[in-house]
Amino acid sequence: MEISTKIDPYGFREYDARWLYEKNVNLLGIQNLGKGLGTQIINHTKKNNPRIIVGHDYRSYSEEIKLALKKGLISTGCFVEDIGLSLSPMVYYAQFNLNSDAVAMVTASHNENGWTGVKMGIKKGLTHAPEEMKELKDITLNEKFIKGKGSEKEIKDFQKIYKYDLIHKNKISKKIKAVVACGNGTAGIFAPDILRGIGCEVIELDCKLDWSFPKYNPNPEDMEMLHAISKTVKENNADIGFGFDGDGDRCGVIDNKGNEIFSDKIGLLIARNLSSNHKGSKFVVDVKSTGLFNTDEVLLNNGCKTMYWKTGHSHIKRKVNTEKALAGFEKSGHFFFNQPLGYGYDDGINSAIQVCHLLDNQNKKMSEIINELPITYQSPTMAPFCKDEEKYQVVEELVNQVKEIKDNKTKVDGQEIEEVLTVNGVRFSFNDGSWGLIRASSNKPSLVVVTESPTSDERKKKIFEFIDELLQKTGKIGEYDQKI
Repeated sequence: MEISTKIDPYGFREYDARWLYEKNVNLLGIQNLGKGLGTQIINHTKKNNPRIIVGHDYRSYSEEIKLALKKGLISTGCFVEDIGLSLSPMVYYAQFNLNSDAVAMVTASHNENGWTGVKMGIKKGLTHAPEEMKELKDITLNEKFIKGKGSEKEIKDFQKIYKYDLIHKNKISKKIKAVVACGNGTAGIFAPDILRGIGCEVIELDCKLDWSFPKYNPNPEDMEMLHAISKTVKENNADIGFGFDGDGDRCGVIDNKGNEIFSDKIGLLIARNLSSNHKGSKFVVDVKSTGLFNTDEVLLNNGCKTMYWKTGHSHIKRKVNTEKALAGFEKSGHFFFNQPLGYGYDDGINSAIQVCHLLDNQNKKMSEIINELPITYQSPTMAPFCKDEEKYQVVEELVNQVKEIKDNKTKVDGQEIEEVLTVNGVRFSFNDGSWGLIRASSNKPSLVVVTESPTSDERKKKIFEFIDELLQKTGKIGEYDQKI
């Protein structure tokens, strides 16, 4: 029997909650999270019995986590509507389709086995941002719970409704041959059906659900997953390869030659494709994204503007919403399409669909379309270990150091820093369009480092070496997950 409630305060991240189950949270802790969330929803909606859509991903322990969460929600007076095994975007869509008051999705997305978490939202199409997370943390840890009488009901076959919504409005005329890779995560029972439904010929790769993730984590930023897709694309002479993360809100893309295309470049191609029909539109991209959005001639000729904003699905989603942007693109593969293309939230399958429209509209191979963009040398997203309780302070110190380097006109690889952007960590740019980024990861004990140069691969590496030197001097950095 569990005696006491276990819930590590560090599990309350910037825009969702994540813990190692049972090391940092137990079922009583999750139940308290449900009580906290239910209380927060009632406070915000001013309703005694708000309706909450709840779903879960395919991990061995996700259902028991969901049961504990529902128990907590019901104890505050919430009416829970359980749509069962889901993708995060299916839960977000259900809020619009069923017109409910809030959502809670049990998922740890692409995190390794052992992790669990909850993505939550109250306002339609948006998920919790740092402000709401802080409030939720306070209610939950200090047990400021409302008591009420709730209930629950099961919504059967909602998967069909979600699939139909994406299929019926997105038919394509070309027979695109697509490799669809799901890393044995939940997207396996959605993505192949939907892409076949719009008219693709689908080659499935690891679409069978297996919660042990036998090959690698379902993470389209993971080199191992990308290499597997690349190999399958080449073997099958496919037009495109798509990789989906564990809860289906992100998509990675491989071209017909088996080359990985970083998601920010895919975003730029989609933005170009949309800009001719939606002149004067706004786009929002995160600080990890390519500098090309600022200089792209197609976007500029169509009167489109791009804003760089904080990394994180919740931040970009909100910015797309408040700026009434047509779309938002995040380097990690979260794409957000606003009306008329979507409801503003991130859906990896809708992102893949938009890439299919891009191929459908042009009589070119994906490799030819990508070659029309100016060449830039981009690093993958690199994550050096840094303790949760130290990472924000480390970044703050580095922000000051980079500002100082700029003010002193100290040269990095022969060039002075021209611009420093601090909306999220520090992104510093040079005259030639090269840049580097250091920020704190919002869901893991690590920092995030990215560099890009339109000049040369060597320059990209030199900027990374400069960053790495700054980091090592702090004495608070551990191993990198991957490195150039």
